[in-house]
Amino acid sequence: MAERDVFLTMEGLKKLEDELDELKTVRRKEIAERIKEALAFGDISENAEYDEAKNEQAQLEERIAKLEALLRNAKIIDEEDISTDNVSIGSRVKVKDLEYDEEIEYTIVGSAEADPYEGKISNESPVGKALIGGKLGDTVEVKVPDGIIKYKILEIAR
Repeated sequence: MAERDVFLTMEGLKKLEDELDELKTVRRKEIAERIKEALAFGDISENAEYDEAKNEQAQLEERIAKLEALLRNAKIIDEEDISTDNVSIGSRVKVKDLEYDEEIEYTIVGSAEADPYEGKISNESPVGKALIGGKLGDTVEVKVPDGIIKYKILEIAR
């Protein structure tokens, strides 16, 4: 399976690098210690502590591999390259929901960095896709399960 580009801001890159460092240095040692302690109990054929620690180790190694792949394929979004003429990855966009007459601010990020609770939406999400390429004053339509949401682009910033 071909790996695809992962778009990250500098903040997102730092966050993933910090997580990877934490997993490789601190968490690996903690789990290795738990496995060592579980082995001290003797027979591992019916040792729940050992099984649990080995499962946690497998999950940890899977997350480390995933983070390494993300970082290997990272394309850093340079804030200086973000246009304020149209919406792109890295843009901060203020929109008005035309149905509910409320303003919402989104930051368009790559999927690895998306966090809707922080207003960071993926460029691959329905809203992100609809906004990408939009210009100030444009009205975009987003198809959602309940129908169509219309947003008017009020502001585009870095």
